[in-house]
Amino acid sequence: MVQIRTYQPQDADAIADLYHAAVHAIDPTVYSKEQQEAWAPTPPDKVFWKERLAQKQPFVAWREGRIVGFMELEADGHIDCAYTHPAFQGQGVAAALYAHLEANARQAAMARLYVEASHLIRPFFERRGFHCVQTNQVRRGTVSLTNFTLEKPLSEPSR
Repeated sequence: MVQIRTYQPQDADAIADLYHAAVHAIDPTVYSKEQQEAWAPTPPDKVFWKERLAQKQPFVAWREGRIVGFMELEADGHIDCAYTHPAFQGQGVAAALYAHLEANARQAAMARLYVEASHLIRPFFERRGFHCVQTNQVRRGTVSLTNFTLEKPLSEPSR
């Protein structure tokens, strides 16, 4: 069973390591090793992650006494990060995090959610009602990565 809670400062190192592990576990036929390293440099910059997470305050998934995933929701409905530890992928961690995130977004009366999704997570969001609005090329140094801007309205437009 996955438990969801809000970020705590002592989570920072585990989340930085989880992010790095998740990116570097991607099949290199989807994102090359060079792209993975540009996306999540080795070793993870723990100072950067502590500062980022203190600002973003992500939702954190716990299972078996450890952090197994996290998602960030910004005030404008932007989902900035959505990662599950490789050992726990396909076990409902992301689904539980997303359900918690969407419930919070609805409670905050957000009009929409949007995300820049990788090739891998795009189908996850599309199954939850998101649609693609554009394809993006992101530069990290000399490396180019493709992702997709997806969005989902949370309220019906006025007629």
